[in-house]
Amino acid sequence: MPFYSKRDLEFQLFENLLVMELTRHTYFHDHTKEVFNMVLEAADQIAENYLKPILTEMDRKEPKLVDGKIKVHEGMKTIIRQFGENGWINATFPYDEGGQQLPTTLHMASGFIFQAANYSASVYPFLTTGAANLIRTFGNKELIEKFTPNMYTGKWQGTMALTEPDAGSSLSDISTTAYPTEKEGVYLIKGQKVYISCGDHDACENIIHLMLARIHGAPAGVKGISLFVVPQKRIPCGESNDVLTEGIYHKMGYKGAPIVHLMIGSNNGSEGFLVGEPHNGLSYMFQMMNEARIGVGLNATAIATAAYQASLAYAKERPQGRKIGEKDLSKPQIPIIQHADVKRMLLFQKAITEGSLALLLYCSKLSDIAHAAEEPEKEQAALLLDFLTPIAKSYPSEMCCLSTSAALQILGGAGYTTDFPIEQYYREARIHPIHEGTTGIHGLDLLGRKVLMKGGKALHLFGKEIATTILDAREINSLISYADTLEKYLGKAQQTTAHLLSKAGIKTEEFLADASLYLEYNGILTIAWQWLKQAIIAQEQLDKGNPEKSFYQGKIMCLRYFFEYELVKMDALGKRLVSPDMPTLDMHEEWF
Repeated sequence: MPFYSKRDLEFQLFENLLVMELTRHTYFHDHTKEVFNMVLEAADQIAENYLKPILTEMDRKEPKLVDGKIKVHEGMKTIIRQFGENGWINATFPYDEGGQQLPTTLHMASGFIFQAANYSASVYPFLTTGAANLIRTFGNKELIEKFTPNMYTGKWQGTMALTEPDAGSSLSDISTTAYPTEKEGVYLIKGQKVYISCGDHDACENIIHLMLARIHGAPAGVKGISLFVVPQKRIPCGESNDVLTEGIYHKMGYKGAPIVHLMIGSNNGSEGFLVGEPHNGLSYMFQMMNEARIGVGLNATAIATAAYQASLAYAKERPQGRKIGEKDLSKPQIPIIQHADVKRMLLFQKAITEGSLALLLYCSKLSDIAHAAEEPEKEQAALLLDFLTPIAKSYPSEMCCLSTSAALQILGGAGYTTDFPIEQYYREARIHPIHEGTTGIHGLDLLGRKVLMKGGKALHLFGKEIATTILDAREINSLISYADTLEKYLGKAQQTTAHLLSKAGIKTEEFLADASLYLEYNGILTIAWQWLKQAIIAQEQLDKGNPEKSFYQGKIMCLRYFFEYELVKMDALGKRLVSPDMPTLDMHEEWF
């Protein structure tokens, strides 16, 4: 049974995104379509042969804390080392650092394949990529040489250690403290961190934490936060660096990757190495966090895609009932895919997953352009990516929970059992609206920061991109009505935003009270835009008589579905966003 659509991924990359355009930039100039196809095929083989076979086992055999060390599925040692040896961990980095200068777009597309096969297993190597990238970007030569080579090979695991028991999303309240030593750049770290993904395990020889802490005496708030490399074991001796695993969290899903509680410096012996300048740690960490946020959206999309593929296969094979109006019980039952309501649930899944994938790979391409292009293209790509990041993280995360629920519903009672994989996908999907900032945090980010960023320049770019797609769609007769509809909703969104901005700085609580709804509102608009883009290509191919009629017709039907069933939800959300009634502000705590 397939766990993703190779044809759709190919369409997204080469037809919709025109990813080969990236090779006009010097950094990506050496790559060809043949190379990109080889990368995707290699990812597919690893996913099929190594990750997918242990999907269920990793869920059933949770990591265990034994004598102070977390033991994970035995297959992870081979998988992590293979990712390192095959160059996946540092694939996007420059040649002179041992990388392949692979576009992030292709790296993310490969990650999508891995995540659809086995989300838990895919997490380990790509956490290391993010941690190593922080060191190579902001660390000095000594730090880079000391830590990154063994991270690239998969010998050492990388993590991001932010969260504390009393400081979750409120990073300004972290209390982990760094005390200066006689050695320049070396500090003694003392504190604790919680919910650290892959924060300890026996599949690697060492765990390298990229950790936020406050240098003793530093200013309060986010301005006093610094970034440190804190290895679990000291280098090169391999002795304990006083980073102890206090406990392991038992999760609803995503069980194959351990999430741990760490105690740092309990015996006053945990050395940390300052990354970059003091008090700039949060700005450095945001590089990894923003990369991870796009990754979280992709994780959710991959899991929902695997669930969609499983429910689609089941719907084609499961006989149940007859066509409405058919009274002859002697006739055989029909596959449930022929029932309108089942087709509705399948269309919902296809529209959400393929629409989300289009957005996420588009964001990845923006990242590549921001990295490799010249001005002004570079600045514009970076601004648009910054604006879209909270949408690209949150819309797929929230909607893929609903999409996976629809997949389970198609299987009925069977979907609720462990005999089928969808119950696992359903549990694993739910973490993503929480990971890397809750939906509420990203709503505040979009409305409170990104909309206002650089005098609204990013917001203007967003509208301009949608308007360009609308103009392109008007060149195709069958899409004119959809172009007109999207233009109408774009106009409504601009009016709604202007109404909310009239409260900014005056009625701040009212301005931000429904930021999560504003995020959802713009998420629907964004995916509608992505579907119109895909439909333009699909209709052009159909008009040319492309023999893959079924594939392209499926894209057109998703456009129709999304505009009829999802885009109209903006009406109710828009009405709420401009309403003067504020029950969430007027509600008193004691009334609950």
